Amino acid sequence: MFNDIGIVELVTLVVLAVLIFGPDKLPKVIQDVTRTIRKIREFSDNAKNDIRSELGPEFKDFEFEDLNPKTFIRKQLGENGDLSELKELRDTFDLRKEINDVADAVNGTDTARSVPAGAVNGSNGSSPGTPDLLKKSDKPAQDERPPFDADAT
Repeated sequence: MFNDIGIVELVTLVVLAVLIFGPDKLPKVIQDVTRTIRKIREFSDNAKNDIRSELGPEFKDFEFEDLNPKTFIRKQLGENGDLSELKELRDTFDLRKEINDVADAVNGTDTARSVPAGAVNGSNGSSPGTPDLLKKSDKPAQDERPPFDADAT
């Protein structure tokens, strides 16, 4: 539980406890804290047993520690905990490249092919039947409907 606390931190906590509670009240405070921790553990164990009994016999080997994502992945990959497949998957995925591709798609640029400067604004590269949603039109004609943007709704 306290794996990260060193001896210096522990001594500091003891000195602070003596200063805050005083040497007279400190044993009573320690008893109260240990009693509270015991009650919390008992409550937790009772809750786990109730959940196991409600789940039924098909979940008899269910462990709550398996809900930890690291433990779940290790269990699914095998008992030896071989994470080499995950490392390979992580190495093939390049987050910066994906972010740059999305940014280029949003900005209308394409890094795979060279695009003329006018095509970025849609004046040169857009097809004649599609309206340019980035360009603000002056005023629609009387019978013309404004362009519909499916992503905006």
